[in-house]
Formats: sequence, C-alpha cells, structure tokens
Amino acid sequence: MQVKLENVTKKYGHTVAVNNFSTILPDGDLICLLGPSGCGKSTLLNMLCGITDVSEGHIYFDDKEVTKLPADRRDIGMVFQNYALYPHMTVCENISFPLEVQKVPKKERLERAQKIAALVHVDNLLKRYPGELSGGQQQRVAIARALVKNPKLLLMDEPLSNLDARLRLEMREEIRRIQQETGVTTVFVTHDQEEAMSISDSIILMKDGVFIQGGHSQDLYDNPNCKFTADFLGNPPINNFQHFEGVSENKILAVRPEAFALSSDENGFEAKVLRVSLLGKERILYVRFADNNEARLILPSDFEVELGQKIFLTLKKKGVFLFDKASGKRLED
Repeated sequence: MQVKLENVTKKYGHTVAVNNFSTILPDGDLICLLGPSGCGKSTLLNMLCGITDVSEGHIYFDDKEVTKLPADRRDIGMVFQNYALYPHMTVCENISFPLEVQKVPKKERLERAQKIAALVHVDNLLKRYPGELSGGQQQRVAIARALVKNPKLLLMDEPLSNLDARLRLEMREEIRRIQQETGVTTVFVTHDQEEAMSISDSIILMKDGVFIQGGHSQDLYDNPNCKFTADFLGNPPINNFQHFEGVSENKILAVRPEAFALSSDENGFEAKVLRVSLLGKERILYVRFADNNEARLILPSDFEVELGQKIFLTLKKKGVFLFDKASGKRLED
C-alpha cells in the first residue's frame, strides 16, 4: 500500500511538532523516519496510525483519505518501543488476540498465529508467557502480533531501543527479512543513523518537524542537500572546516573521513598524527593540520603510523562538500 502525506501539520497550542510535511511512502518498501530526539518522527507515526489527530493536511492510503479515520479502521499493525505484551497471556494468546477482537473463529486464530509465529521464529515458544522470554523473543512476539491481522501498513516506533547492541544487530536483520517476506509497507522510526542505513529501502530525514531530505540511504550519504544531512549521517562523523586553504569565510568545507588520501610527497596538506584507533580492517587517525584545524580520517589498518608523525594528505573528489555557512545549504563543489 502506498502512503501519501500532504502538507501534514501537528500543533500542540503554539508548539508545532510536525510542520507542513509532504512525502510519498512507496508500496512494499521499508522506510525509516530518521532524526534526533524531538524532531517529530514519533508524532508523524502516531498520525499515520490514528492515535494523534492531524491539525492540518491530509493522509492517504493508496487513493483513500484516512486523515480523520479512527485507528481501528486503518488496517495497520503497530509495534511499540516497550512491546506492550499482555503478561497474563501466553505467546500464542498474545499473537492471536487481535484476531479475537475481530471475532475470527478460534480454529482460524490458532492457525494464523502458528503460521506467523513460524515466520518470526517463535513457534517453539507458543506456550510460554512474556516474563519467560528474552527481550529479543518479546520483540518477535510483538512483531508477530502486529502482522497476524495481515495489515497493509506496519508501523514500528524505535522497536530495538531496549535491546543490547549485539541483539539490536540480530533483530534489525530479522526485521528486514520479515518485511521482505511479507512485502508489507513498513515505517520504522529511529534516531540511530547506522540502524536506518542498514535496514531501509529509503530514509526520510527530519529536523524540528520538517522534512529535510529523502531517498536511498547511500544517496543521502553521498549527496547531502544540506549540512544537517551531512552531519547526521556517517560514523565517524564528517569533518567541518570553517577556515581551510582556498575556502572563503562564508562557506564550510565538509570532508568525510574516508575522503582523505595519503600523498607520497609534500604537495599535500601537512598534518601531525595526534591519536590512532584501530577498528578491525581500518584505522581512525586524529590529526592536526598546520593551520591548527583537526580532523578524523580513515586509513587501511596495514598503514603503519606513530603518534606525532608528520604525514601529507590530499582530498578525493567523492565525499567532499561545500555548504553555505549561514543557511547550511549545499553549494557547488
């Protein structure tokens, strides 16, 4: 199902949580709403599911306007941050509960619950209670409960934030697998840019309730339309220079850590190595240039370097951007 948001705004008194937001969410895609805490992404999700009223604008599911439609008539599944499982119900009862509300016959409820439990790999846990499950297992049950109704839209609000780092990696791979197997249009809210880039078909980046940039994660990384996008995406973060050779004072030169290259002679920018961090196949170097600018750069792990060593660097074409200092807009490189 395609979702269209048309000039959607949410106001709480004089506070504007989402401001004139327009975009299209393609049918069958997993789309991440990404942005810092308080940017309006969860508010936008709640307007999609009908929990929060829309102050202005329109929401369409395919060609049907659902702006004022109650949540129970929108044909959606919702996965919350805290899972919201019923502690007194077994896994099977939790998964099948939405079907019980819809008065689906018991035999069909059990068949559908078992089928979806197998899809999310909890079919061996159907008789257990939530208190007997790990965090990852609870998350799978919550996803199964949202999917058992065969929703046309699946909404997930920071569903991995309560899990440890290793389990987060496992579960985001599982969510991607489940979404691809079901083909359900999915909106996934997160503030974690690595999570968004690894799991999504496309990303919508938000700031202060406003649409900043949308598209494939690699496109946003390679072609940021503003300094905010360049700063938000990337780990280690992008380097920003307000004063650099050949850059005027009303511009900011932004350089991805991997956009530096070693120079074999002294024609490059001279830099002194301050610190070194080894991360598997890569080294992160912290350097200071002759003009006192400091930067992070990524080099292969087999590059031998000592603290205090003098090196010379050049800039690659890819990963180097110019932004207007006042507006933050991207300039011609």
